[in-house]
Amino acid sequence: MAKIKNNQSKEKGLESYTKEQLTIFYRQMFQIRRFEESAEEQYMRGNIRGFLHVYTGQEAVAVGAISALRKSDYLVTHYRDHGHALAKGLASKSAMAELFGKATGCSKGMGGSMHLFDKSINLMGGYAIVGGQLPIATGLGISSKELGKGQVVMVFMGDGALNEGELHESLNMAAIWNLPVIFYLENNLYGMGNHTTDVFAVKELKKVSEPFGIPNLEVDGMDVIAVNQATQAVVEKVRKGSGPFFIEAKTYRFRGHSVADPSNYRGKSEEETWKKRDPITSLETSMIQSGLVEKDEISNIRSSVEEEIADAVKFALESPDPEDATLYHNVYDS
Repeated sequence: MAKIKNNQSKEKGLESYTKEQLTIFYRQMFQIRRFEESAEEQYMRGNIRGFLHVYTGQEAVAVGAISALRKSDYLVTHYRDHGHALAKGLASKSAMAELFGKATGCSKGMGGSMHLFDKSINLMGGYAIVGGQLPIATGLGISSKELGKGQVVMVFMGDGALNEGELHESLNMAAIWNLPVIFYLENNLYGMGNHTTDVFAVKELKKVSEPFGIPNLEVDGMDVIAVNQATQAVVEKVRKGSGPFFIEAKTYRFRGHSVADPSNYRGKSEEETWKKRDPITSLETSMIQSGLVEKDEISNIRSSVEEEIADAVKFALESPDPEDATLYHNVYDS
């Protein structure tokens, strides 16, 4: 388990940020949390079909890491993609409508929960195949380097992707060609129901990058400040041409692998221990104790987010289904 930072060190980290920056972090994390909770509710009502993998508990990673990027930087991710998409700037209405399979969704209802995509913000998709996003990110890295526009590529993976051949191929290519790709591991301890200690010979997962000469670091994924500070430093190096980098964020999903997973393989004491480190509650407490915000300001942020997510659900419910003819769109015959 990642070390828990004490309040003194956390408050010291807050001093590096303005009130506006911290409240943006807080709002984004709470937005992701309420989006996921609402998505779960709509899934149970039958309005969202297929699989639903929520990001609850991991919000500090998405917000802390992605906020270090520019809008022009590329983001590629896995199937637990809602939090990443929202943090990159995807509108909650567009995301929720896509989960509902509606024509107003970001992928026009054809992608669903695991394939959120928006080229206008260089969100290059969530991918349902484990590890399938990694070669895509490497290709984008080649493009970024050749075009010379200073764009960075950030690609997220879960710990379950570490045993996939695509990772090692992608790391190797990125190292050989010195590509501007940040490989971001969200180590939430479980690949589906398998604990990392049962499936990996290497206990420090970040070391998977070392045979390729790619530097790495580990960060507390339950601390949005720690994530942001570490990621900002890495992004700056990679943007200047230092080559690929590997970051491991130690985090925890508060829900099972999917909404349909009762997660009986996890002990209740383990779950409660991690929930005490809730990144949203932690940041809220630190901001209030340091005098940066008042409780009523937090309440106002929460009310604003609640209204936004309620509007997103209403928008999705009222949006039209895709026309039957769209079944033949984007289908090619060579």
